[in-house]
Amino acid sequence: MKPKDPILVKDLFDSVSTRYDFLNDLLSLGMHRLWKKQLLKWLQPSKGEKWLDLCCGTGDLSLHLARLVYPGGSTIGVDFSGSQIFLAKKRAHVEPSLSISWLVRDALNTSLPSESFDGVVMAYGLRNLANAEDGLKEIYRLLKSGSKAGILDFNHAKEGSKTSIFQRIYLRNVVVPIASIMGLGDEYAYIEESIKCFPYGSLQETIATKVGFNQAKYKLLAGGQMGALILTK
Repeated sequence: MKPKDPILVKDLFDSVSTRYDFLNDLLSLGMHRLWKKQLLKWLQPSKGEKWLDLCCGTGDLSLHLARLVYPGGSTIGVDFSGSQIFLAKKRAHVEPSLSISWLVRDALNTSLPSESFDGVVMAYGLRNLANAEDGLKEIYRLLKSGSKAGILDFNHAKEGSKTSIFQRIYLRNVVVPIASIMGLGDEYAYIEESIKCFPYGSLQETIATKVGFNQAKYKLLAGGQMGALILTK
């Protein structure tokens, strides 16, 4: 699969949607939930605020956000995979008191009003966009002045580093074989290729500053396997 091809990426996430949460838990040993909680600790959403979760997938991070801004606050989850949004809506039904809505839209062109959100998050989405800089531009447009955004994803470690070597070994010898058992080997082999095209953390900071953010700080997680870009408009 060619990285950054929007149609193929959409098809990929539609195809894995029903097994997406199970595989995320299995392949990360459940740690992805802790990384997402850490992202929110850095951002500190407050009650009554309005937040946006771009590339929300099946909605686990959106629901965390909705709980933190309750009561009085609201959350919107956006993803271009209708299958993922369908599952997110089912998941949200068990917590009807939360103010949360779902949209099937392109993260590069949400058509949502400018400067309308107190915060934006994106987990494992920026790496899959056709253009990372355009994704950051859309986030900047959507944020109110002084607000924050957080982007969680795989860290593109320096080639040849211990982090890079471990990442490659884990993806090739653990992630892909396990996914292959479920008939999704090709889909998960895509992760390694997408990381190669993903900007290093320092470059993400540079791009964010170029877009207009006042502050951009890249923080490492999971021994450098993951990274979070924390932004302030």
